[in-house]
Amino acid sequence: MAGLYSSSSRPLISSSAHPSQQLFTSRLLLLLTLLPLTLACLAFVLQWRGGLTDPVTRWSPDHHQFPGMDTNLAATTVRASSSGCADVLGRSNSPSFPYYKDWKFDFGSDLRPKICLTTSTSAGLEQTLPWIFYHKVIGVSTFFLFVEGKAASPNVSNVLESIPGVKVIYRTRELEEQQAKSRIWNETWLASFFYKPCNYELFVKQSLNMEMAIVMARDAGMDWIIHLDTDELIYPAGAREYSLRQLLSDVPSNIDMVVFPNYESSIEREDIKEPFSEVSMFKKNYDHLPKDVYFGNYQEATRGNPNYFLTYGNGKSAARIQDHLRPNGAHRWHNYMKNPSEIKLDEAAVLHYTYTKFSDLTSRRDRCGCKPTKQDVKRCFMLEFDRAAFIIASTATEDEMLRWYREHIVWTDKTQNIKLLRKGVLTRIYAPMVIVQGLRESGVFSSVIASAQTNLSKDNSLSSGKSSNTTRESKSEVISSRKMGDISHSQSTARRILEYTGNATYTLAIPPKSPPGPDELDIET
Repeated sequence: MAGLYSSSSRPLISSSAHPSQQLFTSRLLLLLTLLPLTLACLAFVLQWRGGLTDPVTRWSPDHHQFPGMDTNLAATTVRASSSGCADVLGRSNSPSFPYYKDWKFDFGSDLRPKICLTTSTSAGLEQTLPWIFYHKVIGVSTFFLFVEGKAASPNVSNVLESIPGVKVIYRTRELEEQQAKSRIWNETWLASFFYKPCNYELFVKQSLNMEMAIVMARDAGMDWIIHLDTDELIYPAGAREYSLRQLLSDVPSNIDMVVFPNYESSIEREDIKEPFSEVSMFKKNYDHLPKDVYFGNYQEATRGNPNYFLTYGNGKSAARIQDHLRPNGAHRWHNYMKNPSEIKLDEAAVLHYTYTKFSDLTSRRDRCGCKPTKQDVKRCFMLEFDRAAFIIASTATEDEMLRWYREHIVWTDKTQNIKLLRKGVLTRIYAPMVIVQGLRESGVFSSVIASAQTNLSKDNSLSSGKSSNTTRESKSEVISSRKMGDISHSQSTARRILEYTGNATYTLAIPPKSPPGPDELDIET
């Protein structure tokens, strides 16, 4: 009976328990399925209605809004738009640049290493402001601007002086007297460039200014110094972030100098107005190409010009601030006590925006007094293309200049462009365009101009009784003294740094050099 009971009872128990277990399991599965879907829908609805903070906003310095969307900044931008001066650089009032909170860029100013740029410039705000703030974005904290010409005019210099981290040095009589006593004038490594016009004169000025900038950089506690023209941007490729600071922080401590090969702009239109925002195609440096690719495509890449690059091809460099540092021309640095150890970066570069605007032809012509002959232009220009461009700009009509510009500078053959892009001779680089355009649309440029105009109005109201000429002359003297420090102190500091010459080496200054040509193939091989 027990066996029968047992055998008869199992079906009864099984038949009564199985449906309930199935029902429980199905309900549990349904609940587990619906719960995450419900939560996801709820999160979507809340975020759509503005109830959640997205990750970018959560980690920004201001948790309430994107950096650059400050209401005061927007108001400043609107005010600036009413000014013709601000309209040059402020095209849009829509804030879209999420890196820093406002145009002062104080965020992260205590980070290491501290990097400074020095330049000698006569450019206006339309070129200088994008140059400064682009480099602020990638980690430069201090700028030593040696200004003259348009850059030294009150409308431009007042704006430059208002930017945190920017030190403006004017080419005054006092400055020239101080530089005439510098060590460079008593040495031979730069002597071959003395007393020559145009590019040679600029090369000497740059070297003298770099010598002073070294002392200023030491006083400011800088770790690295770079000399750069205002038509050049550092491209920090190879860093874990798009950061020059990150790139230089990874350099071994025993390295004194870092060489950045230069890439040259290859414009595709003759109506470029804002090169940093409109140019994306560049010709790679010889140092970043396989030899067979470089020499195998040399003729096509040259396009009938004297050389592979229109202008120089030996890059620019960064130097670690240390005792006995000196410039070695505008492209390199040296040391009075040793031969500096250097490395050349295989990804990072200097982007050189050369002859990007048609007006560059006439501007070079207007600032040089040489005769437009093949023999006389050698006194003014070191590179062949500069000489040819000067002759064309001095002798041709406007239509002839434009035709020459299209043939020699503008890359209008799309088929050839694609071919050289595929070969790797040409490359597309968009990061500077994005950064500069983002800065412009965020109102950074218009804001700094508006701020400077406000401060200038206050200054003018306090000194309305003085003539403009007198005010300008006294201002130049005051700024020259204030920005550079006491002249006698700077001279003694320079002497103290450079007085020891026990193992001094007198390497001749490195001028701008063209890239290697086909006749150097055997040497390179």
